[in-house]
Amino acid sequence: MTTEIMLRRRAILAAAPAGLAAALGHPGQASAQATGTAGPITLIVPTAPAGTTDFAARLLAEPLSRRLRQSVVVENRAGANGAIGTGAVARAKPDGTTLLVQYSGYHVGSPAIIPNIGYDVRKDFAPIGLLMDSPQVLFLHPSIPARTVAELVAYAKERPGQLNYASSGNGSIQHLGTELWKQKAGIDIAHVPYRGTGPATQDLLTGRVQIFMTTPPPLMPYVRDGSLKALAITSAQRAPALPDVPTMAEAGQPDFVLLAWFAVFAPSGTPPATLARLTEAVQAVVDEPEFRRKAEEQGAIIRKQTPEELARRVDTELTEWTRLAQAANIKPE
Repeated sequence: MTTEIMLRRRAILAAAPAGLAAALGHPGQASAQATGTAGPITLIVPTAPAGTTDFAARLLAEPLSRRLRQSVVVENRAGANGAIGTGAVARAKPDGTTLLVQYSGYHVGSPAIIPNIGYDVRKDFAPIGLLMDSPQVLFLHPSIPARTVAELVAYAKERPGQLNYASSGNGSIQHLGTELWKQKAGIDIAHVPYRGTGPATQDLLTGRVQIFMTTPPPLMPYVRDGSLKALAITSAQRAPALPDVPTMAEAGQPDFVLLAWFAVFAPSGTPPATLARLTEAVQAVVDEPEFRRKAEEQGAIIRKQTPEELARRVDTELTEWTRLAQAANIKPE
């Protein structure tokens, strides 16, 4: 750039209104002002990589960055039943730059069994939008000679306490949901909690645990290559992406419907205008055909919920899971 051009550009910036000067001098800053946030956006994922929460966050990040014209990065902060990452967002500056991509098991499951978890999900978070619902699939290691849920129940009843099931942590939907299934099926299988779906999956593949009821996206490739068996899905209807997997009702377990959800939250106190712009952008991403295609290919269900509907869902499910945890005497381990 010549000296003459540089001097002319400086003169334009000096004479321009503040907003125009920012746009000419700092494109990223102009984008931040347009979206109501003050810098790059970090999506905190309170699980280890390779789980469905991580899948949802990474599916969201690129199109959200494109729509907001801002950098969007995914950061995994696993541990303590989701409390490390979730708590970090609860304490973050409420300016729209730190968001939580959350799994319902950690948002309403963990607080159901940990009274002093360090935050209040009803008060410390502002809902932005639902990304997807995901039924659970009952996965089984092929070393267990059961081809159906009924055969697995019979096998487990003959061997009380000898089979293990995995979860991504105490209070996760995998944990609470499997405990609910245990009650209904009348079986005794041992719980082995992990720090996320990824580590749990690895032990399931090696046979260290034999059963894992979890969301399908991370595990379906292993079903397709024969490394795992998928016995049933916990939705009311079969999933289009998994047409050969029966529902739990079809498999002989009536009235067993269990959906996990994945959603985006901001810290409480985030300005309403910022929340509105983020909600608009997230919902636009969820409406994109490519987002829907990739999510549904993995067995997820796309549906919209307003922030108000999401808040009511959090309140209702926290009450329900707390009641189940108390009835089943589920305690932090």
